[in-house]
Amino acid sequence: MLRSDTYKITLKQTGSLLMVLSIVAAFPAVVAAIYSEWYSLAGFLISGFIIFIIGSELFDRFRKAEDPQYKDVLVIVASGWLAITLFGGLPFFIIAYLTPVDVMNKFIPQGAGYTFSSLLYFKNPLHCFFESMSAYTTTGLSMAVHEPSIGKGLLFYRCFAQWVGGAGFVITALAIFKNTSGRGAVLLYGSESTGIKLLPQVKNTTKAIWKAYLLVTLFSAIYLVLGTKLILPDYPISENIFDSINHAMAGQSTGGFSTLDDSIATYRSARMDILYLLPMILGSFSLPFFYKIIFERKFSEIWKDIQTRSLIIAFIAGSAIQALLLFNDKLLPNPVREGIFQFVSAMSTTGWQTSNINNWNWYSIVFIVFAAMFIGGASGATVGGIKMIRFLLIKKGLRWQINKAFLSENTIKVVRFNGKTLLPGEMYEEFTKAASMAIIFFLLLIGSSFITFLFTHDQFSFSAALFESGSAQGTVGLSAGITDPSMSPVLESVYIFQMWTGRLEIIPVFALVRAIFWGTRPKII
Repeated sequence: MLRSDTYKITLKQTGSLLMVLSIVAAFPAVVAAIYSEWYSLAGFLISGFIIFIIGSELFDRFRKAEDPQYKDVLVIVASGWLAITLFGGLPFFIIAYLTPVDVMNKFIPQGAGYTFSSLLYFKNPLHCFFESMSAYTTTGLSMAVHEPSIGKGLLFYRCFAQWVGGAGFVITALAIFKNTSGRGAVLLYGSESTGIKLLPQVKNTTKAIWKAYLLVTLFSAIYLVLGTKLILPDYPISENIFDSINHAMAGQSTGGFSTLDDSIATYRSARMDILYLLPMILGSFSLPFFYKIIFERKFSEIWKDIQTRSLIIAFIAGSAIQALLLFNDKLLPNPVREGIFQFVSAMSTTGWQTSNINNWNWYSIVFIVFAAMFIGGASGATVGGIKMIRFLLIKKGLRWQINKAFLSENTIKVVRFNGKTLLPGEMYEEFTKAASMAIIFFLLLIGSSFITFLFTHDQFSFSAALFESGSAQGTVGLSAGITDPSMSPVLESVYIFQMWTGRLEIIPVFALVRAIFWGTRPKII
């Protein structure tokens, strides 16, 4: 069981996170008002009010709780993110029940090939939890089968939730609240997967992160508006602006939600596919990297930064291999175009989709899962997967282990990695941590793939099950067609768990489970 002080510290910090969430949940009311979606407006305001009351009550009740200690931070982050995603589903649930069916059906675009709004699916609370978890963890798998039919307000909320979730709720809360001491703030900041310290004070680092994040997102929005106007001059400018703002948030957060029914494939344009490659690639780079480029003018970092350089190479080489695998199989009408776009989407863990993955051959699916989804983008970015830095560390560690066999016992061989000199003990520790993370990630992926196959084997192959599980755990959001409101609640719950663990890099979730059942006292293993 959780100790009393850990319990109080966790509830206090969760309260502050929920107060931030209340703002995120209420803000889309502005968009709902612009589009005269009055039931959605009411739903956002009611949701924000409920979340704020609960969050402020928790914060006030446990205000005097001590600052987090090292043993508490993983429990706080795991439970805090679980609370965020659970309450983040409230707008979907409340709006689905507030909105009359005839009003819902007005959201359906003219000429659409379906007759009822996907908003009806969110009368199921599990679907709301799934959509919220997918949004805030920047995954992109969705229960909104036909996205435009849920209304502009909820479309904006989904992408806005991904954008805020991508920067990190702990980072956001630390930037707003001043209730944690310097050491406690450092511990909380470092526990979130985007937490790379840039400046001496955590508060200044969080502000720097947000400045860089906002500027790159703004650049992407302007880039998409202008690019869409040039490529599709007849596309309505109001829709262009709405799509571009939402896609800029979803792209920079590598979330991949879309305002369109068939994601980027809706445009039916090869040039639009090319246009959308840049936001995905930018989203895969680390936020500290952008800070150095934008504010410190260190343009050499574009090639000097080991993760950025490796990602550029991986995008080029992996896309070429993916296109070649699909081209040789001759199953798709545009194998090169689809292969390049989907590999970039998978490795950046964005999840925008232009191809029917269920039509792919099994070896193309296995390649994209392990060469793209499994690795993911840069540490310090909003991506999923094990992160590029761990992949490079494992690669370096394997070479180091092999070379050690040819050295004498008295030789002390230091290792140069990412601009640092590591002694053998330090290298062994870093290599062990990276390899452990990769092994746990792999085992969870294989286990969930078997569960997926067990519940879908009559309709989907094991390779499709592997793809869907890899997409959920890597917070990618690409789908082979398995994710659907009709899927088994057991499988839906498995994917919710995978998205949660994938966003937090697994260990905090295990720490929470350990703390609940065995407490936080140290144990000899």
